[in-house]
Amino acid sequence: MILIHEGGNRGHTDMGWLKSDHTFSFGGFQDPTRMGYAALRVINEDRIAPGSGFSQHAHKDMDILTLVLSGALTHEDTLGNVATIAPGEVQLMSAGSGIRHSEMNASQSNAAHFLQIWLIPDRLGGAPTYQQAPLPARDRATDWTLLASGTDENAPLALLSDSHVSITYPREGIATSVPQTRGRVSFVQIVEGVAMVEGERLGSGDGLQIGDEDMPDLTWLTDGQAILFDMRR
Repeated sequence: MILIHEGGNRGHTDMGWLKSDHTFSFGGFQDPTRMGYAALRVINEDRIAPGSGFSQHAHKDMDILTLVLSGALTHEDTLGNVATIAPGEVQLMSAGSGIRHSEMNASQSNAAHFLQIWLIPDRLGGAPTYQQAPLPARDRATDWTLLASGTDENAPLALLSDSHVSITYPREGIATSVPQTRGRVSFVQIVEGVAMVEGERLGSGDGLQIGDEDMPDLTWLTDGQAILFDMRR
């Protein structure tokens, strides 16, 4: 069964400086039927007011991907990394046995809009690490393009789970197929644009949870952006 996670039914947090939509249970939003999928534990779409952000706090035993959609974030951590993440870049922090970091809006005048994604590693502990890489050019990634992997050495970012994360920027009229492999499952997050699948209209914030069933193509009614998670069952 293909399960559609409707963007409009996501959990929501509004703290004034932070507005966040949660595909899966997170913080004050707890739904026992939405606790993640395979290694994928969190997809949060966050908007942070100018001059605000997440002050230093701790993480452990989680791979955390950050993809900025507009604005910019300033990252600092206890490994000594200080970096700015802007649109066109993706960050991966593997928390390992423990790390503290902050993520602040880099601007005093513009909001920051980004996705934060958590994946559960196959092994707990280990030394924390920080990675950052450019996203592919839109005109060169109209089909799935690998961003992060725990097994493919050619991936720009190295995960700590048997998972692959890919991105695509399809053009209007393109049909995007979702690769399927026995013993693995997939999740597709629509970041922008409008697509159709099995007569259902999908838009920004919607997600597709895919198991063993045959997955029809996504037919794009507009230009778009989507992220694919391919994970061991």
